[in-house]
Amino acid sequence: MKRVNLEKIKNLRKKAGLSLEYMAKTLGYESPNGYYYLEIGRGKFPAETLAKVADEFKVPIDSLFFVDKVAKSVTVDEKSKEEVI
Repeated sequence: MKRVNLEKIKNLRKKAGLSLEYMAKTLGYESPNGYYYLEIGRGKFPAETLAKVADEFKVPIDSLFFVDKVAKSVTVDEKSKEEVI
């Protein structure tokens, strides 16, 4: 499952030297808190807003996601000590 990588977005903003105020204004929020809540996960990034964030940082929108990986289940047959998948 893809999830928004909030830490990456925060790091990109800081690396670019952009303030919460700037991001809020650029994305159409009335106060920095509107954007801040998205960045800390208190709210969900709307698709259009995430696209604007990608444009602001000049990165592909896919790079703002990470994939939750589910570990493959492996069992071992005790008699033969072979992996059973």
